[in-house]
Order: sequence, then C-alpha cells, then structure tokens
Amino acid sequence: MTAADVPEVRRPPARSLLPVLVTLAAVAAAAYLGRVMWQAYMAAPWTRDGTVRAYVITVTPQVSGRISELAVKAAQYVRKGDPLMKIDPIDFQIALASAEATVASAKADLANKQAEAERRARLSSLAVSQEEQQIYAAAADMAAAAYRQALSNRDKARLALSRTEIVSPVDGYVTNLVTQAGDYATSGQRALSIVDSDSFWVDAYFEETLLRGIRVGDQAHVALMAYPQVLTGSVVGIERGIAVSNAESDPSGLATVNPVFTWVRLAQRVPVRIALRDVPPSIVLAAGLTATVSVVPNSAPAGAKPIVPPPAE
Repeated sequence: MTAADVPEVRRPPARSLLPVLVTLAAVAAAAYLGRVMWQAYMAAPWTRDGTVRAYVITVTPQVSGRISELAVKAAQYVRKGDPLMKIDPIDFQIALASAEATVASAKADLANKQAEAERRARLSSLAVSQEEQQIYAAAADMAAAAYRQALSNRDKARLALSRTEIVSPVDGYVTNLVTQAGDYATSGQRALSIVDSDSFWVDAYFEETLLRGIRVGDQAHVALMAYPQVLTGSVVGIERGIAVSNAESDPSGLATVNPVFTWVRLAQRVPVRIALRDVPPSIVLAAGLTATVSVVPNSAPAGAKPIVPPPAE
C-alpha cells in the first residue's frame, strides 16, 4: 500500500465546535447564577407566600328587632362612635315606660308599708302584739325587695333601649354589607363587619429552614402584587404552632400516625408577622392581598434575640 492509497482524515472545521462551547458556557453561567441566587435566598430570607391581614370586627346587635335605619353603605369609612344602624325602639320605649310605672307603684307601696310598720312599732305591747309588729315589719321588708326589683327591671329596660342605637366600636371600613333597612336583627347574630383600619399587618409564611436567620426587630421589605411600591416593615413575632395531621387523636385518644413516610420531605411554612410602617396614602390596603416579603438579616437592634435559637453543640 502506498501513501496515495491511505485515505485522508478530514478535521472538522473549528466553527462546528462553537455551538458546543456556547451551550457549555450557558450551562456554566446558569449553574453559577443558580448558586448565587440560592446563597442569596439562604442568606436573606424571603418568600412569595405573604398575605395582608387585618382585624375584622363583627358587629352583633345586643337586642332583637326590626332595623328602622341603616346609616352606612358598603366600603364606607367610619370612625369609632359613628352610628351604624338603629333598631325600631317602640317596643323598648313601651317596656321602659311600663318599668318606670312599676317603680313608682313599688315606691309608693314601700312608703306605705314602712309607715305602717313604724306606727305599729311605736304602739305599746298592750295595743298590738309583738307578732303583729313582726308581720308588718316583714311586709315592709318585702315591699323594699319589690322596689329594688322594680328598679333593676327599669335599669334593664333603659339599657335595652340604649342598645337599639348601634355605633362603630373602631375606626375602619364597612365590608361585605348585606344588611339593609327593614331586616330583622337577631341578638347575638352578625349584622355587619368592620375592618379595623389601624390593624393591618402582613403574615409571611417562611420555610422552617429560613427561620434561624430571622430576628425580632429585623427590617423587612414588602412588595404587594397590587402596587409597584415596596413597603417597609419589621418583624414583630412568629406564630408558635401550625396544624400537624399527626398531632390529631382518634376517638380513643391514640395518636393518628400516617403509615406512609416519603423520602422527599417538604419544609413546613411558619407564619412570621410583619408590622408595616409609613404606608403611603396612595396604597389601599385590604385584607387578603398577596405580598412578597424579604427580611434584611442582622438589621435588628442590638440585643434582639433570634426567633429560633441556635442548635445545642
């Protein structure tokens, strides 16, 4: 075989390696970026699972009756002490008038019985027996008890009449209003609800693996899905318990344990409460809004304690 018979080996052109190199570079960059993001995630706790919360005051009438006047509308802002509704007072006014008449009658009867008992007590034992004196004294005592009962009934009637006018217990917004004038209000049942405007906060549900770096007092940044502005706040506490299915007991009191244990264990999420600061007037807070929360590590004042203590060595 001569050199002319040996087939020539062709080398691939250099440009055919370019896509491979680009792919490798992209994978390396993605891996590096992922590592950086993971380190940032672990170093500065953040979560997209946040919710705006607020105290909702349930307004329940303390007396039953027809609603004669509804002084508010849906989503209306009210101040503490502002009138909300009025229950028809006619029946309660009649009851109060009757109670006052009973008081007057009982008072007159008491005065009469006391005067009679005092007159009998001044008489000599020859004119009236001791037993008769005791009978009149007991009658006076019964009249006094009846008078006190009448006074109590009058006070109850007066209190019931005052409760026909229902006022707002807090500053806030009327929400989910379905009550209207003419409805029958039942004592102890919800008539309307008010969202306390001074009570808004954010519950951020952090994975348990991130709690170790969170301290009470740490600064927090809150980004609402509804607005582009980022709000500021601070960590004020952590909920000390979440529902666990294995903690339930059967009717006999024995623990209910799931017989299946998966190898992949998901980190539990624990609510961390964030107090908001300096909310701009342009942002309308509403309970239930979605929020993304990030905590600035080591930003708590000196001496603040971690939410989760370090593990024992």
